[in-house]
Amino acid sequence: MKFKYLAGILPAFAIGVSAYAQVDTAGIYGEKRDSLEAGTVVARQAGNYLPKGKDIRTEVITAAGLCKMACCNLAESFENSASVTVGYSDAVTGARQIRLLGQSGVYTQMLDENRPVMRGLSAPWGLNYVPGQWLESIQIAKGVTSVINGVESMTGQINMEHRKPTDEKPLYVTASYMNDTKADLNVISALQLDELSTWSTVILAHVDGNFKAMDHNGDGFMDDPRQLNFALSNRWLYFGQDGVQVRFGVRAIQDSRTGGQMEEEGLPAPGSPALWRSNIFNRSLNGYVKVGVPITENGDRSVAAVLDYTYQNLESSFGNRRYDAGQHTAFANLMYQNLEGDTHHFTLGISEMLDIYNETGRTVLSNLGAFGEYTFHDGEVFSAIVGLRGEWYNRVGFRFSPRLTLKWQPADWMVLRANGGRGLRYSTPLIDNIGVLSTSKELEGDYTSHPLEDSWTFGGNATWYLPFGSSTYVSLDYFHTRFTDQMLVDYASDRIRFYTLGSIDGGRSFTNNVQVDFSSELFDGFTLTLTGRYTDARQSLLGQADDVKPMVSKYKGVLNLQYATHLNKWIFDFTASVNGPCKVWDFMKDLTLDGAKPYASGYTPAYPLLYAQVTRRFKGIDLYVGGENLTNYRQPSPIIGAENPFGSNFDASCVWGPLMGIKIYGGIRLTIWKT
Repeated sequence: MKFKYLAGILPAFAIGVSAYAQVDTAGIYGEKRDSLEAGTVVARQAGNYLPKGKDIRTEVITAAGLCKMACCNLAESFENSASVTVGYSDAVTGARQIRLLGQSGVYTQMLDENRPVMRGLSAPWGLNYVPGQWLESIQIAKGVTSVINGVESMTGQINMEHRKPTDEKPLYVTASYMNDTKADLNVISALQLDELSTWSTVILAHVDGNFKAMDHNGDGFMDDPRQLNFALSNRWLYFGQDGVQVRFGVRAIQDSRTGGQMEEEGLPAPGSPALWRSNIFNRSLNGYVKVGVPITENGDRSVAAVLDYTYQNLESSFGNRRYDAGQHTAFANLMYQNLEGDTHHFTLGISEMLDIYNETGRTVLSNLGAFGEYTFHDGEVFSAIVGLRGEWYNRVGFRFSPRLTLKWQPADWMVLRANGGRGLRYSTPLIDNIGVLSTSKELEGDYTSHPLEDSWTFGGNATWYLPFGSSTYVSLDYFHTRFTDQMLVDYASDRIRFYTLGSIDGGRSFTNNVQVDFSSELFDGFTLTLTGRYTDARQSLLGQADDVKPMVSKYKGVLNLQYATHLNKWIFDFTASVNGPCKVWDFMKDLTLDGAKPYASGYTPAYPLLYAQVTRRFKGIDLYVGGENLTNYRQPSPIIGAENPFGSNFDASCVWGPLMGIKIYGGIRLTIWKT
């Protein structure tokens, strides 16, 4: 098949899957055997876009968008998005965390083809363990979403679509190298084992590593930990002649990383403490089965089951602190779906989420729920999704979670959306705030308990499609998230306190989030995307002068320009972003760093970031070079007390900006198509 046809087929396939996924929330029937033959229109795939047909406001980052950055892993895939902000949990371990709607990433439900993932022990490093080139797309849904996969999506969902067993790429290889010695290799092979594609499989292999320690800011600590990460996944699809689909797969991950002080001649001195080091050794094994069985010949009625199991083992040390833990997670979901034409869709089901943590003791967190969801579609003009979930939480009892999503398209050029509802999740305080282990401060309070966090999120979106350029739109979002109970983490100069929002008289915790997006292909091959986000985050803390939430940036703006020549032989991509200030912890205002008090105002400075990439495409081979953080901006003195890491004021967790300076990289993508 020629490339010019594939250029049209792939976006058509992606859009088709996205549209079908609106009713296939279990991800069972999202891939049809003949989906790759859905169209032959020549088109250029957008990197980021807002699908008009989605019931909920959803930003899609496509395979083309994932290629705009070095994209060694999922944590590096959101630089073109203002919706999601990615930062470091601390300055020594390389753990990354996201923010959506101004709240920590633990309140965003991460899904792997509609299976909940990155929960508990896997959350701090989970973004690092998903290679960007394993993915077909990322779908970012804001606000509360479907009740079918649980109600842990308190601020939104991020769903990852992996490369499929039915992919027409028998071999896909990517390799990249950065000037900081980070190397990345992916080998992906999709095979159809018979002419009818009844059985098909995809093998995904990944290895990356950081092999040399660097200290560009001269604080004696590695800027990025040395690490070596292996990942291997095998996914299968059975598509029977009777419409039965079975999907199953396994994935194994092993990651080791060492951060902390640099090895220098004469250190440590005789009789002095050893070097301050963080050592992380993570192992994970996941297996899943998804079965869909049509009850009627046309598939209007069906039953589906999803079973998922993950084992996670973490061995870690942070200076003199040690944290070893294991986790067993099991998820089961049984559903009945009934489609009455194109208008009515009913889903009923039961599900169980079980987490067993082995830390200093054994902790069991379980919730068993029953749910129902009704979807009404009046063509493309109006849709409503009403969901209700009742759940038994083993530590607190029964809870109801209602959710509602509305979409109205009064004209072809306008789409209005609104959604709201309740979110619930068990808190895992130490894991959710892993950065607190990279300090010498005393931990105080309720950090070994697991309170049920409770929130309500309401919001909406208006998108206008404009009659100039190609695919031109303006989008405006507003979302409000308010917690009725939440685990709070409070930094002081000598200790970190854990307590719940309910323990504060009149305490409140909420965020208001506003975002504007503009995108247009101004002329053939040239696309401009401009995004701005403003966040007002408030959180009551004991003894704090005001309730502005610390360490949450007030705004972010992103400009992306891309130009592609005829047949995409050359692709030029440029991204600029400005990241707004955030309030610091009160104890940081009096800090003297490098002879100055950088936080005397109580806020961090705003800072810019620049990214650029050039790609040259040949038949089956892409070569690319690029640069990240071309402004060379770095957070000054990110480690407090670096000169005495075993002293009482050492703190490597107060990170708000980039830790690494300019990065230059190059890479290759090799594709062998079916003939």
